[in-house]
Amino acid sequence: MKRREFITLLGGAVAAWPIAARAQRTGMPVVGFLRGSTAAGSEHLVAGLRQGLDETGYVEGQSVAIEYRWADGHLERLPALAADLVRLPVAVLVGSASTGATAAKNATLTIPIVFVTTVDPVKEGLVESLNRPGGNATGLAYLTSALGGKRLEYLRQVVPSATSVAVLVHADNPATEPLLRDLSASAVALGVQIIATSVKSEQELERAFEMLALRRPGALIVGPDPLLTSRSKQIVALAMRYKLPAIYTTADWARAGGLIAWGVSLVDQYRLAGTYVGKILKGAKPQDLPVLQPIKYELVINLKAAKELGLTMPLTLLALADEVIE
Repeated sequence: MKRREFITLLGGAVAAWPIAARAQRTGMPVVGFLRGSTAAGSEHLVAGLRQGLDETGYVEGQSVAIEYRWADGHLERLPALAADLVRLPVAVLVGSASTGATAAKNATLTIPIVFVTTVDPVKEGLVESLNRPGGNATGLAYLTSALGGKRLEYLRQVVPSATSVAVLVHADNPATEPLLRDLSASAVALGVQIIATSVKSEQELERAFEMLALRRPGALIVGPDPLLTSRSKQIVALAMRYKLPAIYTTADWARAGGLIAWGVSLVDQYRLAGTYVGKILKGAKPQDLPVLQPIKYELVINLKAAKELGLTMPLTLLALADEVIE
């Protein structure tokens, strides 16, 4: 074999190596990223993570490698995907969303974990306490169940005549029960009936909206969940088809055509997660890094969606908005 042909062949073989193998060969640390949704639609979260890493001196592809594992809405795949990352092995494992965080924690007791979760990490056994996590995990927790009441209030401002509000959730998500409990308490105070509708797969979404149409709720709240997030465009389209004014959990839903979104800035959450990963790569221990709470929230209103639904957005609500989509 000629020297030039050998070099070309070698270069092709190197390019075909798994990212983790190439990184370990060069001494570059490898970070595992585990999430239940799809890669498409999660670009903004990954961008936030990269920003946080960059703030601590790590650039993907130059000084750190990231191995991504996506369950594509099939949450039952998460344990196997987490185990795969542990076997590589990775230096730090990022457990994204409540289901990804739990899968990561169940997969390893030694590899440092940075989670971004929507449930109580103490109650779920991820950490011993918020200030002193203990063990091998820490991260960020934003309890979306506590935000449900506020979303209900925003909906009532937009649709004051609504006497019933549907809530779309994933039946197996640990955040579902506290969310429905919080919403039920808020609904009593507002004189609203809550209609809980749960799904376990994307195939059930069409049928769920068909059933809701029969019950004629005045509005819709979409709960936090990787499966629902992975089908955001479909859910937004279904809400518009059935003329359901809906409020969603994060800004990207409104940017995808949804009526209103209010909640934690996920980009900022993942940026902070990236800084924690960087600190751990530099020697910090998870048990010494307290679990962080959200500091940035976003209210986004889509006026195009409002017009299609025949709604006039209250001026008081528009004044509060961080972003108004014309």
